[in-house]
Amino acid sequence: MSEPTTGATAVSTASTAALSGARGAIGETLLEIRGLQKYFPLTQGVVLQRTVGHVRAVDGVDLTLHRGETVGLVGESGCGKSTVSKLLVALEKPTGGSIVYKGKDVTGLSGRALKAYRREVQIIFQDPYASLNPRMTVGDIVAEGWSVHADVAPRKGRLKRTQELLDRVGLNPDYVNRYPHQFSGGQRQRIGIARALALQPEVIVCDEPVSALDVSVQAQVMNLLEDLQDELGLSYLFIAHDLSVVRHISDRVAVMYLGSIVEEGTDAQVYTQPSHPYTQALLSSVPLHEPHLRGQKDRILLQGDVPSPADPPSGCRFRTRCWKAQDICAEEAPALVDRGQGHPAACHFAEARMVVPVEVAE
Repeated sequence: MSEPTTGATAVSTASTAALSGARGAIGETLLEIRGLQKYFPLTQGVVLQRTVGHVRAVDGVDLTLHRGETVGLVGESGCGKSTVSKLLVALEKPTGGSIVYKGKDVTGLSGRALKAYRREVQIIFQDPYASLNPRMTVGDIVAEGWSVHADVAPRKGRLKRTQELLDRVGLNPDYVNRYPHQFSGGQRQRIGIARALALQPEVIVCDEPVSALDVSVQAQVMNLLEDLQDELGLSYLFIAHDLSVVRHISDRVAVMYLGSIVEEGTDAQVYTQPSHPYTQALLSSVPLHEPHLRGQKDRILLQGDVPSPADPPSGCRFRTRCWKAQDICAEEAPALVDRGQGHPAACHFAEARMVVPVEVAE
């Protein structure tokens, strides 16, 4: 089944208002993450298990998300990005730190309070083939949340609401009775987006939503997400390992390495003036599509493998692969602060360096 070649038809003003709900002022702080930690225990034994250590998947992450903003979270596989997404939507309980939503710490919520929070913060999963129940029709998948949050959509008008949501994400409303296996990967991800919109959330966590899609389909889904943000005032935490995708959609970018944020700034600051050696190495690995610029990129090759999160290095976690490492790097963990580059970087020797040619970076 081919991907739609045109944008979704516009829903009525009343339907859009129903989806968007009451929103606050653009720029208002919605989510504040402070010192977020998630440790998974390492155990030994079959009958009598004992904990012999911990995997520090997330270890001291600080992030802020404002209303109507997109924050990109990037890093290589295994750095803890997806664990952060699960913590934000309460699929995992944090080991430490706080997640403050609209001024209230939600890490200890349960019962009705947790139910209300989960309605406000939804997630789009990475794999569109694994995130949809193959035994349910598309209409049932999109409307499933309404069985828990019955006040969002009256039972009598749910079919119409479901069709409006499918129409808004670029699918034929008559597909409500089809099953996931009858759709392509891009269309399945659109179904996942419709499901996330069904509860009228204010924040959507996008956990690598386009990494499993073809490049042309990626562009369609990215444009859809941007249109929805403009119309509904949504805020996104966009998680990805593809730096070009993150640059396209994000207002601010946070770079993550081995469970911690090592650099943060606007998309222009991080891409044109990266200050942390790890960010510079990441940008160096991005392929350039313009043949005449390929020889101008500053190539950085890292030595060694990523350390285990079960036994991270002392001090700066990147020091075992860093060409700037000195004694202080092993003794003292660098704080995430601005050291004169205009944006914070967790490096004792942070120094702005243009890695990608300006013609591409801009």
